[in-house]
Amino acid sequence: MSLLNVTIKSDKRAKKITIEMDADKFEKLAAQFGFFNPVFLNSIRRAEEDYKSGRVRKIESLKDLR
Repeated sequence: MSLLNVTIKSDKRAKKITIEMDADKFEKLAAQFGFFNPVFLNSIRRAEEDYKSGRVRKIESLKDLR
């Protein structure tokens, strides 16, 4: 497996991180995570439909999903 060069920058005041990587390397990473899997793509489609229809809520943390 080839190396994946990633640059991560953090801004603690804004509570944000920025991740930079080569587009080709990102495509390989996405394939490894299964982002091109039909099941995953269907879940993205359903999520977009939920968003458009207003079936969403704001959360502060992933703990809010429990």
